[in-house]
Amino acid sequence: MRAASSQATQATSSQPTPLCRLAEAHGVATSYSPNPDRTVAASDTALVAALAALGVDASTPGAVSAALAAREAETRERLLPPTVVCWGDRAPAALAGLPDGTRLRIATEQGETRASAEQLPPGVHALHATAPDGRTAEAHVVVAPARLPTPPGHAYGLLVQLYSLLSHRSWGMGDLGDLAELTAWAGRALGAGFVQVNPLHAAVPGDPTDPSPYRPSSRRFPDPVHLRVEDVPEFAYVDDRGRVRTLLERAERLRASVLHKGALIDRDAVWELKREALELVRAVPLGPGRRAAYADFLAEEGEALEDHATWCALAEVHGSDWRRWPVGLRDPRSSETARARAELMDRVDFHTRLAWLTDAQLATAQRSARDAGMAVGLVHDLAVGVHPDGADAWAQQEYFAAGMSVGAPPDAFNARGQDWGLPPWRPDRLAASGYAPYRRLLRALFRHAGALRIDHVMGLFRLWWIPQGRPPTEGTYVRYDAEAMLAVLVLEASRAGALVIGEDLGTVEPGVRETLQGRGVLGTSVLWFERDWDGDGLPLPPERWRADCLATATTHDLPPTASRLTGDHVELRERLGLLTGSLAAERAAAAADIGEWLTLLTRLGLLRGASGAGGAVSEEAEIQAVHRFLLRTPARLVGVWLPDAVGDRRPQNLPGTWDQYPNWRLPIADAEGRPVTLEDLAASPRLHALMDVVRVGPGAGAGRVDGRGRAGRHAER
Repeated sequence: MRAASSQATQATSSQPTPLCRLAEAHGVATSYSPNPDRTVAASDTALVAALAALGVDASTPGAVSAALAAREAETRERLLPPTVVCWGDRAPAALAGLPDGTRLRIATEQGETRASAEQLPPGVHALHATAPDGRTAEAHVVVAPARLPTPPGHAYGLLVQLYSLLSHRSWGMGDLGDLAELTAWAGRALGAGFVQVNPLHAAVPGDPTDPSPYRPSSRRFPDPVHLRVEDVPEFAYVDDRGRVRTLLERAERLRASVLHKGALIDRDAVWELKREALELVRAVPLGPGRRAAYADFLAEEGEALEDHATWCALAEVHGSDWRRWPVGLRDPRSSETARARAELMDRVDFHTRLAWLTDAQLATAQRSARDAGMAVGLVHDLAVGVHPDGADAWAQQEYFAAGMSVGAPPDAFNARGQDWGLPPWRPDRLAASGYAPYRRLLRALFRHAGALRIDHVMGLFRLWWIPQGRPPTEGTYVRYDAEAMLAVLVLEASRAGALVIGEDLGTVEPGVRETLQGRGVLGTSVLWFERDWDGDGLPLPPERWRADCLATATTHDLPPTASRLTGDHVELRERLGLLTGSLAAERAAAAADIGEWLTLLTRLGLLRGASGAGGAVSEEAEIQAVHRFLLRTPARLVGVWLPDAVGDRRPQNLPGTWDQYPNWRLPIADAEGRPVTLEDLAASPRLHALMDVVRVGPGAGAGRVDGRGRAGRHAER
């Protein structure tokens, strides 16, 4: 193949190479721009690999010519794309290009048959078109509201990693019982409108299990490690009470090791303990009402649940990497898999039962939030993708791009790029199915959510595909049908009456934020990143922030606010060898950054309160000032990182580390690093002082009092 430098010259010329034409015809980008002044060409290797993952042979010049001719012929002959979109009551734009006299037959989701696309009800419908020349086409029609409603008023809430929130009742990590308690308390005592949690997706079991909630086995089903075992009704009727007492004693020791002995959260130990308890629970017969509810759940979830439970059962026998299983079991639809499922039916039923129990406790947590007066309630988090070894990758193989991984290209912050180790969905297969797996995923997540946060929401538009075994620098962008992806998202969110929050931090291609906003998808704004990048580079004044966003001081991937204010995050990165410059230079840059923000907070009259040594404003007062600032912006949602409320200095995740830092294994702690329980939080004067600031707002004339806000100018970077 040609060298990348040769392609770079030709790809940007007026006559792109045949390989570039073929790539572009299939949505594979031939270049990308890390900044407005620089364009980098994708290598031929990346283009060939991406096309191969899409089922297109581009391995030789002859293959490229044949594939290009086939694509051009298909485009000429095709009446309709596999999925078309209709916003509101407007007819799909794609139908306007059909030949005069084309007959339509539309089978709606509601069971009607129509001959016109006018005034279709919301849903995903099946369309059959017959042109006068005899050509026919089958397509899916996604009918969605033109946009999601704007959230009424403004709300504030808490952001927390659930595993980190232990109570005196949890078994070594936070659970769904703790979440229900948190929502009830936050709604009633703090006036919070929502609680946002990390992804609760099912993890890939291992030794040890990957603790990251962003590399799950399945995004469709929640992880039973989050169950509060004592809240399962059948637990009270387990016959072997001696064994129950032993399990509870072990749970107490596990909890005490984290809260009082400095141990890290041990997900594997927690799961082993809960699994033993749940095996006992399963031996208790279900009552008639419970059995009927379980049967309804099985019928509703259907094949997807059966596949998930089958993978779990097979993983117990053959290990969690399905690609190493006996060949016949690698295909979920094979006769070998069917026989194995029948032989393991008892274990399959165990795992379907766990999915049902976890779903029920998620419902309880959301009901608790709404009963406490929360306008939104739970905000669930959707990870970018799934682990290649896991249940979704096994059960939905036809929808994933084999040999590819999702990541990010090199940029000013990471010259090597990033490889997240997640296989991407194939856009062509999604479109051909009417986005069926995506729709089922969203429906499951919205079921017990008042809002859904979508990690790396830019992935609805394009994803950086990296060929297996190659560095991230040798990847390329592959485009998705953003209109269809957004239409399905808006459709399912509107059906659930839920909000959507897109995590749109980092490199965002032009027009994406505007498109998302136009469809009612909120963005994410983090204080430290909000600067006048097109002007003087100084912190962006509050009135210039966008309104349609969730505004926060930090996230799970960033230093807590206390750490940033004190510069502790620089010292931590220096100890781990993560600094790209000298320690002195990094300290100076961090201090200058904080200094500019404190100057603005002082000028706005937001920095006030208790003084520290020498008359300096205390760190606690500075954290309060940061949140007064967030409330002065027009942001519709303001989130408080729960560890910030007690002065925690430790990030939950430190990107760029694996075993050098205890990512995803730390309990919430106070400023001295002592673990803080849910009960401690509820009694914390420091937390209540911060939440008083949030409840009242920045003060008279500051722009918001008691949850009412003024409109603000939306400034895009």
